[in-house]
Amino acid sequence: MEYIKYDVQDQVGVITIDRPKALNALNDQVLKELEETFDQVNQEEIRCLIITGSGDKSFVAGADIAQMKDFDEKEGKDFGLLGNKIFRKIETFPIPVIAAINGFALGGGNELAMSCDIRYCSENALFGQPEVGLGITAGFGGTQRLARVIGSMSKAKELLYTAKNIKAEEAKEIGLVSAVFPQEDLMAQAMKTARRIAGNAPIAVRNTKAALLQGIEEPMDKAMETEAGYFGNCFDSEDQVEGMSAFLEKRKEKNFQNK
Repeated sequence: MEYIKYDVQDQVGVITIDRPKALNALNDQVLKELEETFDQVNQEEIRCLIITGSGDKSFVAGADIAQMKDFDEKEGKDFGLLGNKIFRKIETFPIPVIAAINGFALGGGNELAMSCDIRYCSENALFGQPEVGLGITAGFGGTQRLARVIGSMSKAKELLYTAKNIKAEEAKEIGLVSAVFPQEDLMAQAMKTARRIAGNAPIAVRNTKAALLQGIEEPMDKAMETEAGYFGNCFDSEDQVEGMSAFLEKRKEKNFQNK
């Protein structure tokens, strides 16, 4: 692949968007390579993923404006559908995904980050949805995810309507990211969390993610049924036996096999 690097460290996969001359901007090739990378992840072995950008300036500066400039209506819609399909795949991917946001996360970059389960950023990170200043709307899920992620329709509308950017600390204050770290510590902190996730029972982690994604869209009574189903499913796993046996035997060491 030309623009995506994929490395495996123990049970953690690290996906790096590597287009530094364009500040890792998303064109159709980057998007398709990103989708291909997710399709190739070994879900039996990998227990958590991290997405980041190359360099120390940009996570993803946005969708590629040079490519979009001469789109007609159909081409614009098709590009939006492509990005939305891939970001939805990331959002619903069975394995948890951490965004390590190492700089600009604007437009499509912020939308990519919001499709991830957990978001950490560096102190120099900058977030925003600048699309209305370019004569377009957010096209990769920004109008739909931002209010859901931060829990405030008013703040989401402010950011989307004004096209203003916010710095890392404000992003943390509004719940867009979980934590802010010095640039040099960002990947280590993301990896620490990823390895902690990887150390837990994989089926239980995946069922937890599935219950969250499904239940959040359901009425509470139905969501409780959904949770009970995923809870019960865990008792059909060897990892449940191992986890509870280790607890009762006061063993710190656990040997989860994803079975």
